[in-house]
Amino acid sequence: MKVVIAQDFNARKRADLLIVPYWEGPKEASKTAGPSDEVFALLDSGDFKGKQGETALLYPEGSRETRLLLLGLGKKGDSDPEKLRRAFSAAVKAAQAKKAKDLHLLFPDCDSVRGVFEGFFLTNYAYTELKGDSLKDCPSVLIETLTVFGLDKKFQKEIDRLLHTASLVNFVRDLVNGNADDVTPERFVKEAKSMETKGLKITILDRKRLEKEGMGLLLAVGQGARYEPCMILAEYKGAPKAKEHILLVGKGITFDSGGLCLKQPDNMLTMKSDMAGAATVLAAVKLAAAFGLKVNVTAVAPVAENAIGSRSYKLGDVYRSVSGKTVEILNTDAEGRLVLADAIAYGVKHLHPTSIVDLGTLTGAIVVALGEEISGFYSNSEAMAKDLQKAAASTGENIWRMPLHDYKESLRSEIADIANVGGRDAGSMKCALFIQEFTGGVPWAHIDMAGPGYISKCKHYNPTKGTGWGLRLLLDYLEMQGNQ
Repeated sequence: MKVVIAQDFNARKRADLLIVPYWEGPKEASKTAGPSDEVFALLDSGDFKGKQGETALLYPEGSRETRLLLLGLGKKGDSDPEKLRRAFSAAVKAAQAKKAKDLHLLFPDCDSVRGVFEGFFLTNYAYTELKGDSLKDCPSVLIETLTVFGLDKKFQKEIDRLLHTASLVNFVRDLVNGNADDVTPERFVKEAKSMETKGLKITILDRKRLEKEGMGLLLAVGQGARYEPCMILAEYKGAPKAKEHILLVGKGITFDSGGLCLKQPDNMLTMKSDMAGAATVLAAVKLAAAFGLKVNVTAVAPVAENAIGSRSYKLGDVYRSVSGKTVEILNTDAEGRLVLADAIAYGVKHLHPTSIVDLGTLTGAIVVALGEEISGFYSNSEAMAKDLQKAAASTGENIWRMPLHDYKESLRSEIADIANVGGRDAGSMKCALFIQEFTGGVPWAHIDMAGPGYISKCKHYNPTKGTGWGLRLLLDYLEMQGNQ
C-alpha cells in the first residue's frame, strides 16, 4: 500500500472511496469534506450513530469519489489506539467488499496516528497462495493507495515505519499460513539467510554443529523427520558499547504430529502454525536492525519437525541438553519446551545474555485459561514483566501474567534430572517451570502464545488465522530497552 499525505482537499484526484470518520454523539459535518445532502440526511435521521466500527456507504452525486463511507469511531472520551485499530479495520473491510483500491481519508480528530494506520495496514492482507480456480471468481482486492487529508506531513516517517512493520507481520503470517510441507526447516534457513544485511548477522547451526554442541533435546525432537533440525541465530548489535544483551528465543516446530504420542486429528489441524514463535523472533530482530534500535539483541530459533516414524524419539527415554541436564520423556507431544530449553541453554552458555524472552505456541492449557485473544506469560523479573505489559498495552497484543508457583516437584524424575511433563493440572505453568530450569538464573520471561498465534476465526484486523501476533509487542519492548 502506498500512503500519501496531501494538504489540498479541493485539488484531490478521483478515487474509489472517501472515508469520513465521526465520533459517537452529536454530529457536526466535516468542513473539509463538504458532505452532500445525502450525508446530512443520514446524520439527521439517526440511522448512523457513530458507534465504533459502524459504517454507512453512500453514493453522492458530483463527488470525485465513487463512494463515501461514514465510519464510526465510538465515544471520543473512551477512545484508545486499539479501538481505533478496530474501527479503521472495519473501514478497510468495507472498502475491500466493494473492491475499492484507491482511497481518500479525512484524518480524524485524534492523537493516535498509530491506531489509525495499524488498523489499515494490518487488515489489508490476504493469503491467497494456496487458492486455485476459486480465486478467479472472487479475487482478493487489497487497497493500493491511501491519500490522507488533514494530517501534518511530519507524520509521514511514522506512517512509513508502521507500514514496514506491517510488512514483517505479513511475512510471519505468510510462513504460519503456508503448507507445512513448504515451510520446512530448510525453508526457515533460506528465509533467515535472505534477511542478512549490514549489521544483521545470520548463523546456522546444522545437525553436525548441534551434535558437536551436545544439543540432545533439539536433536531428539527432530530425529524422526525427513528434514534435519537446525538452529538459527540472528544477531544485531545496535549498542556495541552497552553491556546489555537481549535474547529472543522462538519455538520453531514446523509441524507437530505429537510424535509417538500422536495428536487427535482435530488437534493436529492447526499444527503447521507451531513455528510462529521462531518466525516472530527472526522478524523482530530484522526490524530492530532496519530501524537502528539502540539495543543488542540476538534471535535464537530452534527449528525442527516433530514427526512420527521408526526414528521418532521414545517415551521413557532420557536425553541430555546442552546444559548438561538430562530429561526423561514422558510425553513426546511436549516437544516445544524441549527445543526452547536447549536453545536457551545454548544462549546462556555461549551468548551471555542479560535478559531472555522466549515465546511460542506451547500449550492448550493456556487457551483454556485465557482464550484466543490473550497470551499468558511468566517471568522471574518484575522489571521485565512491567515493560512487557507496557508493550502489550501500546500494541493491543494482550498478555496476562501468570504465577510461577512451586510445582517443580511434579516434574521430578527417578532416572533423570527432570521430566518434561508433570500432569495435566497447571499445564502451562509447568511448561514455564521446566523452561526456567535452563535459564541459568538470567532475568527471563516466557510467553505462551498458543491462543492468539493462530486463531480459529478471523477477527478485527486479523483477516487470516495466522495473525503475526507478538511481533509488534517485541518491537515495542526492544525499543523501550534501547531508550532506557
